[in-house]
Amino acid sequence: AMDSLVLRYQYDTKSAAGPQRLSIEVNPDKDQPEQFHFNNLGVKEFFVQSDDTNPLLDVTFDGVHIFNGDLVSARPLVRMELRDDSPYLVLSDTNTFTVSVIYPSGTSRRLPWNDPELLFTPAQSGSTNKARLEWSPQFVEDGTYRLKVEGRDASGNASGPAYEVDFQVINEARISNVLNYPNPFSTATQFVFTLTGAQLPSDLAIQIMTVTGQVVRTIDLAELGPLRVGVNRTDYRWDGTDQFGDKLANGVYLYRVTAKDQDQQDYKHYDTGSASW
Repeated sequence: AMDSLVLRYQYDTKSAAGPQRLSIEVNPDKDQPEQFHFNNLGVKEFFVQSDDTNPLLDVTFDGVHIFNGDLVSARPLVRMELRDDSPYLVLSDTNTFTVSVIYPSGTSRRLPWNDPELLFTPAQSGSTNKARLEWSPQFVEDGTYRLKVEGRDASGNASGPAYEVDFQVINEARISNVLNYPNPFSTATQFVFTLTGAQLPSDLAIQIMTVTGQVVRTIDLAELGPLRVGVNRTDYRWDGTDQFGDKLANGVYLYRVTAKDQDQQDYKHYDTGSASW
């Protein structure tokens, strides 16, 4: 008499959603004789708020968010990341991502999870709930491709409309007209050009010359800053000085560009439809 028993029971509500009912019955098989049993029953109703928040999907090509129709490397690193705010529903299933690609020939292919070009990194419990899928293809066909990526969290919520983007691939190493912007300039100018192929050039240099052909400044690959296959606008800004840092006189200057691939072969001209050489 006047005694009590405390029972602790844990129930995982991850798969539950909406109104729920917990029923409790003490001595259900009447192993302990009792005069009354109705007071051995208890019901507790509660509500489980389901996870209805969309996860966030991010897709980059060689670390860059591309625009529709952009030119990319023939051997890019396509990184797909999905992040979910829920710390309990860890993104650990390969079904987190669905990836398909349409080739220039019109062939459509959904990437299987045993594809050696794919690397899935699940989210880890206790850290940021973010899963990553890396795709390292080698495109041998020139033309326009279409990538489609869908992401879903552990509750089945889609990240939103599927991410779709068209991109171009040219396997041959080429370089477009190199333009400087702004032109003319008073303080500094940057260089704008397009690179194609599977890799960045092993050597690239821009020589600034007078109208008589005298080279007054050479800008090498290391100075230009990080480049990528596709459209580039250099981090480097030429300030109108010569090789010794002296300010050049106002006037018209020419520049010559040399670029070589990994085999030390000259890059060919890539016509982007802009001004001719």
